[in-house]
Amino acid sequence: MKIILGQKKQMTQVFQDDGTVIPVTIIHADPNVVTAVRTKDKNGYTAVQLGVGRKSKKRVAKPQLLEWGELGIFRWVREFNLPVAAEMTRGKKLDVSVFQAGDKVQVTGTSKGRGYAGVVKRHHFKGGPASHGHKDNLRAPGSIGATFPQHVMKGTRMAGRLGAAQVTVKNLIIVAVKPDTNDLYISGAVPGAINSLVAIRGI
Repeated sequence: MKIILGQKKQMTQVFQDDGTVIPVTIIHADPNVVTAVRTKDKNGYTAVQLGVGRKSKKRVAKPQLLEWGELGIFRWVREFNLPVAAEMTRGKKLDVSVFQAGDKVQVTGTSKGRGYAGVVKRHHFKGGPASHGHKDNLRAPGSIGATFPQHVMKGTRMAGRLGAAQVTVKNLIIVAVKPDTNDLYISGAVPGAINSLVAIRGI
């Protein structure tokens, strides 16, 4: 299984030999360290825990320091559920060379937070008419229910917090691998802000 943690960088474009242009997102992925391996016998499930990035020692809780030990201090630690994790061992390092150009991957990240948003922005409502007796009603939600059952139904689309949620984009293609700079060029857009953490997993 091909997995790695990285940071989203800027978007750019790559020209193919036939002249076509592919929009890509650059992911900078420093070598990941396997911090723990979960097994069916001991933990009840199989998974691999990866750590990446450096962090100040005084900002890490004591249980994490004891668990990581000689492996180092990590800024991010994430766990991947894998059907078989036998080939992974604690302390093993994974870098961008595990991927090859043409690999199909899925990328998981945290989308940009948009704060408190109205129904037009959050749910793409059409909004109300701009004239003929409608004043200050352009972006209002309108009716939110019927006479019966005298309360607002669960799941009714309303204004609220938008973004800052986990998003997974599937079927992206690895366009190029740069082992010298620890960069991956992935086709299309990737969720999250610049320098945010993303998890890349082969399909």
